Amino acid sequence: MKFQDTVHATLRCGDSGAVLRMAEAERLRARVAGDPAGEVVAIDAMTRVALRGEDLARAEELALEALGVAVGSGDRRLEERPRHVLAAVAHLSGDYRTAHERYLASIELYESLGQPEMVNSERHNLAFIELRLGNRDRARRLFAAVREWVFRAGHRSFVPHLGVAAAVMASADGEHQRAARMIGFTDRADAIARLPDPDETVDLSRARSAAVAALGAERFAVEYAAGAILSPEEAFGLEWRS
Repeated sequence: MKFQDTVHATLRCGDSGAVLRMAEAERLRARVAGDPAGEVVAIDAMTRVALRGEDLARAEELALEALGVAVGSGDRRLEERPRHVLAAVAHLSGDYRTAHERYLASIELYESLGQPEMVNSERHNLAFIELRLGNRDRARRLFAAVREWVFRAGHRSFVPHLGVAAAVMASADGEHQRAARMIGFTDRADAIARLPDPDETVDLSRARSAAVAALGAERFAVEYAAGAILSPEEAFGLEWRS
């Protein structure tokens, strides 16, 4: 089994200590062997442990190290994960202007690599940052473009993320009834897909708290239940094209 497969399996088991030991050994091996791809993968495993432990400073340090290795290799494909992590760390840290710059850099990278699915995913993340910076209309346009791309491309696994976006956008607009419905939809979709995302968990939690405060617990529960039974087509008013 390759290191990447082994370490990911260990991560899923929650054994952070074992992951760090394996990753340190792999990083040393890769560095001695002149294997930048292996070194980046090893550092990324350590970064995942830092993120799981909510040690954002350590995650940033490791992601910067990985990016340095990637850039030095001349292989832009190795920059993918470090750039995404750096943007996510800035987002989670509340440094939205830095996150904005980093997501734009990540989008540029994926465009240059011809990866439209990842371009769309990072635009989705960028929309949350626009919202945090007070650019609601820009965020709304980005969320709409992402949603349309997902339905056009048939990227069904992204549906839970669309739900988070809809809930957060509705909350920002003060439409707490719709926010509650989209939270219900998202929780159900997320439970099926099992796609936890630390950035989105925070944003969805804020929307949930705001909706409960605005509607009251009973009304929130009613709207939540109504959203939980919606299909993606009903939730977003779009039809799958593939």
